Amino acid sequence: MKVADLFCGAGGLTTGLVAAGLDVVIGLDHSAAAIETYRASHHHNAYKLDLSSVDAAVAALNPYQPNMIVGGLPCEDFSSAGVARREGERADLTYAFARIGIDLDCQYLLIVNVAQATCTKAYDAAMARLRAAGYGLSVFVLDAAFYGVPQRRKRSVLVAKRDANDNWLMPPAPLSDAPMTVREYFGPDLDVEHYYRHPRSYARRAVFSVDEPSATIRGVNRPVPRNLAPHPGDTADIRTVRALTTSERARMQTFPEDYEWRGSKTAVEQMIGNAVPCALAAEIGRAILEHHRSAELIQSTQLGA
Repeated sequence: MKVADLFCGAGGLTTGLVAAGLDVVIGLDHSAAAIETYRASHHHNAYKLDLSSVDAAVAALNPYQPNMIVGGLPCEDFSSAGVARREGERADLTYAFARIGIDLDCQYLLIVNVAQATCTKAYDAAMARLRAAGYGLSVFVLDAAFYGVPQRRKRSVLVAKRDANDNWLMPPAPLSDAPMTVREYFGPDLDVEHYYRHPRSYARRAVFSVDEPSATIRGVNRPVPRNLAPHPGDTADIRTVRALTTSERARMQTFPEDYEWRGSKTAVEQMIGNAVPCALAAEIGRAILEHHRSAELIQSTQLGA
């Protein structure tokens, strides 16, 4: 099955889908640094493109004839900061994504986003447009910590299939009954017992133990501020811990150790925080591919009967 990765970023979704056995043939993103990073670790074509232009995206993708388009859509305007931000310009990309898939007559579309994305008018409009075009929708929320990722990271997953009923795909089964901890993932490779994660608010704790899942990896990575007051929830004295390195944060997102990054430190940290964790993407990809192969087998059996 040929796949096009829109909003490909650094390539977390692509990396996971390739591991699942899917054939990703092209990546598109608006960020030059993301495209450079993507090209460094993937051997198919990748181009910088403004995906808000449906016609331009369809023209770029048509030669590849993808069976499926996928996208880890930009999440900045879907943060929990407030409803007004959720209805920003980037939210309209959800609707544009749906139109691109319909215009290409793709068999499948996959959208991965923050859970709050489902609470937007653009998301509702995209689902309505897909249903009107004959697509059945399966929508679920997955926590990456149950799918081989050492962090709590809830993501909404929408998978559309042409000529299908809603709820045609079951969510992938969790890989464990308990969330994966940092220690379970890194083993002896991480030389700390506790680490600093810059909080969204200083009212929140900032020190975490490796014996728990990380909080959601975000697009910022800052050193421990001087004179930061301890928090009752900190798992160690804040004066004794350090922030994770860029490389460690990338591994928290389950990127391979040898993944090649391009761009400024700020750009790389942002790419890491925006990525779909590779291990989560792999489980989603396997679920879709298994369904696709089963459906093809049933169809071929019926034709041969």
